[in-house]
Amino acid sequence: MVELFSDVKKHRSTKFILVGIILLLLVFLLPAAISYFASAGKRYPLGLAPQGKTAIVFGAGLYRDGSPSPVLRDRVQTAAELYKSGKVQKLLMSGDNSTISYNEPGAMQKYAIQLGVPENAIVLDYAGRRTYDTCYRARSIFGITEAFLVTQDYHLPRALYICNILGLKTIGISADRRNYRLGTYLYWRLREIPATFTAFIDLYLRKPQPILGEPEPIYPPDGDNMEQEFEEKTT
Repeated sequence: MVELFSDVKKHRSTKFILVGIILLLLVFLLPAAISYFASAGKRYPLGLAPQGKTAIVFGAGLYRDGSPSPVLRDRVQTAAELYKSGKVQKLLMSGDNSTISYNEPGAMQKYAIQLGVPENAIVLDYAGRRTYDTCYRARSIFGITEAFLVTQDYHLPRALYICNILGLKTIGISADRRNYRLGTYLYWRLREIPATFTAFIDLYLRKPQPILGEPEPIYPPDGDNMEQEFEEKTT
C-alpha cells in the first residue's frame, strides 16, 4: 500500500512538472506568435510597396574585412531599389558602430552608393545596436513617424511590432532575395523566439533608453506626412 501511494505521488509530481514546462514554453512562445499575427497585414514584397517617404534599413553583420554580409547586402539592395523606383526619398541605415573597426552603417552606405543611391539620400544611425534601439532612435532622434522597414521575413514581425509600439507607423518590405542556407535560416527563425520574448520585456517592463543625443530630423517639420496609400496600408 505504501508503495502504491508513493507511485501515485511520483506520477502527480511528474505530471505537475510536465504541465509547468508546457506552460513556460507557451509563455515563451507567446510574444513571437503575437508579433507574427499582429504584423500579418503589414508585410509586403518589394513589388507591392506603396508610395512612402523613408525606409529604415537594419544592420545585419559584417565580414572581417568590413564588407556587408549577404543578409545585409540583400537589405541594402532592396532599400536601394525602393529609392531608385521613387518609392522613398531617404534611407535611414541603422546599425552597430560600437568599435572603430566595426561600422555597419558605413558599410551599408558604401554599398548603397555603389548601387547608385546618392549620398545625400542616405542618413546614418551609428547607434542601432538592436532592433529596439533602431526603432526608438528613428522617432526620437531622426523625427521619423512613418516608414518602411527593410529586412528579411524572419525579422519583420519583431521589427514591425517593436516600431509600432514605440509610436511609428510602419510597413515591412521583405529583403529575402536568395535561398539562404537551410541550417542558417532555421537558426534565424529559432533565434527570433527568445529575441521577441526579450523585446516584449523591454517594451512593457524595462522600457530602456538607447544611446540618445540631440535631435537630427531628416525632414523639415512639415515634411513628415506619407502618401494616402501608405496610410491606408498601416491602418
